[in-house]
Amino acid sequence: MTLDSKLGTILVATDFSDTAEAGLDWAIDLAKAHGARIDLVHALMMPNQMGAYLPSPEDMNEQLRQAALGRLDESAVRVRDAGVEVQPELLLGLPSQTILEAAAASSAELIVVGSLGTTGIKHMLLGSTAERVVQQASCPVLTIHPGDVEQHRPLRSVLVPTDFSHDAELAIEAALRILPAGGEVARMTLLHAYHLPFEYTAYGPIPTSLNYLEDSEGEALEKLEAKRSELAQDGLEVEILAQEGYPPDVIVETAKATGADLIAMGIQGGSALSNFLLGSTAERVVQHAGCPVLTVRRPED
Repeated sequence: MTLDSKLGTILVATDFSDTAEAGLDWAIDLAKAHGARIDLVHALMMPNQMGAYLPSPEDMNEQLRQAALGRLDESAVRVRDAGVEVQPELLLGLPSQTILEAAAASSAELIVVGSLGTTGIKHMLLGSTAERVVQQASCPVLTIHPGDVEQHRPLRSVLVPTDFSHDAELAIEAALRILPAGGEVARMTLLHAYHLPFEYTAYGPIPTSLNYLEDSEGEALEKLEAKRSELAQDGLEVEILAQEGYPPDVIVETAKATGADLIAMGIQGGSALSNFLLGSTAERVVQHAGCPVLTVRRPED
């Protein structure tokens, strides 16, 4: 895949929190770069009753629906004012389920969701909602953190952790697609994080530890160099790094050190090379990264 690939439809899930609004800012920038449409959705769960013995007022559900529609329209106006086509939709039901269904129905090529939201009677998006969307979406998901508020910018630099598995390949493809073509040269940093097995460290330093590290680094650099050659194309600069350490920490720290605008990674991993990325690694990176994280899940067989 090349940088010329374009996104067509971006689904943005909003709970109107600051983080969700930041996600919309990032999505607007992406939509403008790709000429894409934004499907702006809000999921509302209607409370059946206010308490165990206190029935909800008859018009409570309608009041909530109208209030949600008003907020949704306000956000849609902001998107239109930015020159982006937008289709707002109020969804009723469990947020994660309705978001995934809406993305499938519109053939969205990207979902943008905030990692945290508000709580209480509004039943907005929660952290668990974003987690379920990341775990189950059939298209890439861009997760925005509270720290990403007012940090939106054109995506020119992406860090892709790789264990050389099929899942890592999917992340590279998704990163290439999300990076807009034209303008400044885009930069992709391929990172392999390797870690000593517990047995090498539990009893103190042993002579073979150094050999293990050297062998792991050498093998990784060979694979990374081959991948860099494969990805060579106009408008893209590819850097490679192999680093020992606990993978989630290495990934988060490297993203900060390289000034990455985005981290792109697969949800699952699997490789003959030792200490590959696991699903739990992706989850920890999504939780702690200092920039948005693009996750890609392997399609079901």
